[in-house]
Amino acid sequence: MKKFAGFALALSLFAMTLAGCGGASSSAAPAASGAAPEAASSAAPAGKTYEIKIATVGNEDHQSTVGATFFKEKVEELSNGQFKVNIFPNGALGGEREAAEGVKLGTIQMTIVTTDGTLPAWVPEVQVLSIPYLFANKEEAYDVLDNMLQDKFAPLFEAQGFKHLGFTELGFRHFTNNVREVKSAEDMKGLSIRVQEAPIWFALTDALGATATPVPFNELYTALQQGMVDGQENPVTSIAASRFNEVQKYMTLDGHTYAAQSMIMNKDFYDSLSAELQKAVDDAAAYAVVEQRKAISAQEDKYLEEIKAAGMIVTEPDLDSFVKATEGLYQREEVKKLVDPALVEEVMNYLASK
Repeated sequence: MKKFAGFALALSLFAMTLAGCGGASSSAAPAASGAAPEAASSAAPAGKTYEIKIATVGNEDHQSTVGATFFKEKVEELSNGQFKVNIFPNGALGGEREAAEGVKLGTIQMTIVTTDGTLPAWVPEVQVLSIPYLFANKEEAYDVLDNMLQDKFAPLFEAQGFKHLGFTELGFRHFTNNVREVKSAEDMKGLSIRVQEAPIWFALTDALGATATPVPFNELYTALQQGMVDGQENPVTSIAASRFNEVQKYMTLDGHTYAAQSMIMNKDFYDSLSAELQKAVDDAAAYAVVEQRKAISAQEDKYLEEIKAAGMIVTEPDLDSFVKATEGLYQREEVKKLVDPALVEEVMNYLASK
């Protein structure tokens, strides 16, 4: 009996020890040094720690990873270390499709992916961002994204198991080619341009008199080098990071679409957090959006100067000719199947009211 009583006491003490741990992870991340007093005072009290895995497809300098890094720094600070964020760049957890699926399933807590890339599989309305020449500049894009589309898209994402935290930046997309300088829409005629495999992009190149040629992104450098296609279109930062300027002679700064990225989190994970920790996530996301956009804009200016210095001919074309050539594209039948014209016109009317 004494042996049994001793064994029972040991079990009781062991259970009390486990209960005291409260399910916390084995090591808590320390609070960031130099945190602002107001951030520390509003942070959630010390307690259970949570790991947030963030998947990005680019390298450490890619737009998505830059945004993830800003989020990591701020959310760990605001939560006093209750969040431990690990970023997995370079497609370590899969491509954008796999990353988004992982977030939906909850095997990954968070990712930052191209808004009108893989996400239309769940929220087709985001393809409104693929409509060409919708925004005249970044300020217009930021206004629509932050003050109109975020609220409109949030419940649509929630219905699919995502918490949409905000839009970060890839940047305006521009054409490059290796045949001739493009000064107006007329100069696009006859060029074979690599685009994403989607009807909207086919419609865009067709309206400009060019030929759309789908090529996997990881094969694009070789395709350009070997002349399989004459050109392609991407933001300046992506062009420089992928060294497309090495195999392309001309860049046309037409800014046909503004490419945003969506910062998404698993909704069940977000909903499981206390109100204080949810606020830390929201505030860190808002901070990351602002800081990432500033960083990418500065990075873009730097890359553009480097591209010019390396010998690429960069042209600011007659934008009116491009706008006119693509006017009413959103009313084409193949595009209307993807994007409700009413949504496009809602964005246009919002901008016109400013």
